[in-house]
Amino acid sequence: MRRYPLAPAGAWVVASADVRDLTRLPKAHLHVHLESAVRPGTLAELAAAHGVELPEVDRFEGFRAFADHGARVRSCLRDPADFARVAEEFCADEAAQGVGYVEVTFTAAAHGERLGDPRMPLEAVLAGLKAGQDAHGIEVRVLLDHSRRRPVERLRATVGLALSSADVVAVGVAGEETYPLAPFAEVCDEARDAGLHLVHHAGEACGPASIREALTVGHAERLGHGIRILEDPELVAQVRDAGVPLEVCPSSNVALGFVPSWAEHPLPALVEAGLVVTLNTDVPRVVGSTLTGEYSAVRDTFGASDAELAGLARAGVDASFAPAATKERLRAGIAEWLAG
Repeated sequence: MRRYPLAPAGAWVVASADVRDLTRLPKAHLHVHLESAVRPGTLAELAAAHGVELPEVDRFEGFRAFADHGARVRSCLRDPADFARVAEEFCADEAAQGVGYVEVTFTAAAHGERLGDPRMPLEAVLAGLKAGQDAHGIEVRVLLDHSRRRPVERLRATVGLALSSADVVAVGVAGEETYPLAPFAEVCDEARDAGLHLVHHAGEACGPASIREALTVGHAERLGHGIRILEDPELVAQVRDAGVPLEVCPSSNVALGFVPSWAEHPLPALVEAGLVVTLNTDVPRVVGSTLTGEYSAVRDTFGASDAELAGLARAGVDASFAPAATKERLRAGIAEWLAG
């Protein structure tokens, strides 16, 4: 197997030959959608309770088919108890993977509009997250997203919801990248001026132009995916010099057809280019992945050392919007894991 260095030249750290337990590696999870992290058993129960048919899907023929599946999943969430349940279970599942801090993405305004109660979905999710955090010792914040295909006013409503809770740290635009960010420029300005962080999906389905728009029009502080940045060396240098992190989700990229296989994923090349790379799942239940599984696949596919995997974990912590004390705690845990 070809050996792909996962650290810039000169940044190698000699690690023990022992293979450490990746579940025990403290991790930050920055790109994961709550609606795509619902336990299969829970989803089946909610679908049956609400009369929703959920056909089994082995693979998706394009992003549109994936998005339509996501819409059916969202239709299973209707009552406050539904939202609270999946949020609390999410905390338990993340904690079991050794995740210490999460910024979970939730499409609150779309749910509120669908259910005729703008605030209920977010309030119920926050209640579930609080219960889950208290029970499992994990720290969770929320990122509210908005589909590029939907009206500008819904993004403005999303910003309003975000500003209503200290547990919401960011907003972002997601969905099909063929729809431009330009119509949302004014709302992105408003969100930035109000002190919200901005994180947009870009550079996965579309190329460097999508990334540039996320950075300029959208004021993106991190890039959701960003894997096509290598097509433009000038943009690579710009993003590297600015220290804008990438939220890389290999299993999702492969499952949705944006990358042919794990072996062909550009993750090693992104790191070699000096970019800040964080490792995430995106849609864990849809692709059958966990965050520990992503780290394990990086080890198995690219021959990453424990020191390099610890470097990816540190990158996730550093790129997060977590409080300073949380970052310090997680960095110390990563160092202890590597030393042990």
